[in-house]
Amino acid sequence: MPSYTEPGLLTFAGKYESLFDGLPGDVAGLARVAQGLLIHEFLAHEYGVTLTDESRATVHLRPVEAILDAVVSVDDRPLDQARPPERRVASNCRGFTVLTVAMLRARGVPARARCGFGNYFGGDGFHEDHWVAEWYDAGQDRWRLADAQLDEKQRGLFSITFDVTDVPRDRFVVAGDAWTRYRSGAADPDRFGLSSINEAGAWWIAGNLARDAAALTGVEVLPWDCWGVMPEPTDPVDEALFDRLAELTREPSVDELSRFLRDDERVRVPDTVRNALRQRQEPLR
Repeated sequence: MPSYTEPGLLTFAGKYESLFDGLPGDVAGLARVAQGLLIHEFLAHEYGVTLTDESRATVHLRPVEAILDAVVSVDDRPLDQARPPERRVASNCRGFTVLTVAMLRARGVPARARCGFGNYFGGDGFHEDHWVAEWYDAGQDRWRLADAQLDEKQRGLFSITFDVTDVPRDRFVVAGDAWTRYRSGAADPDRFGLSSINEAGAWWIAGNLARDAAALTGVEVLPWDCWGVMPEPTDPVDEALFDRLAELTREPSVDELSRFLRDDERVRVPDTVRNALRQRQEPLR
């Protein structure tokens, strides 16, 4: 069972642990730290930045330690000193999420990455493939969702009016909820996917459900990592398997989920996964 206050396989800062000392203690402050270090590869132009193929390659970094290695190789100032956009490291929603999760855990705040879909990136309500951090608010005795990617510029760009440290669960839908809505007939699976590449469907929800289960058990893979039973667009989807996975991830019983992933090789995360963008097998670390 993972401890949500201890670093995991990919959220361990390694030799950079000391860089977390003295960082803000609040979720919004830590999100701002991440925003000052990273730049979303598909939104870089909004900040006046043009990425090269070489600079874009950092989106494939899985461990937080490797992400921080890229950050300090460009600018080795303390992490709470925001870099100008052109000196930030190219990443994506998953990168903002795992870095924020790592910093929250270093502050003793239970936190975990969640994979699912956000419906706040356009006016038509399409549910875009997305990752956010989930953190435990001890004062309110509940888990809250925080979108660490959404800085002031993006909040304006996407007309965000909700508290980004407490994203409503009808605005970010965890993959298990998306699957359950689809299976009950309450949601059209073709409204869940990635609109920029015109891909959506039950197979996409199933893939994110497997990634969310992995993240809940301490392995925050890349958004395009694939393994086991995760279907391709034309593959049949093992609905009974994903029904069970949705049940285990919607309100996670982590011990039970961990046992399920350990005992079923169809969903167990192997040491080597397929990077679908690079079309090759890669080790998790």
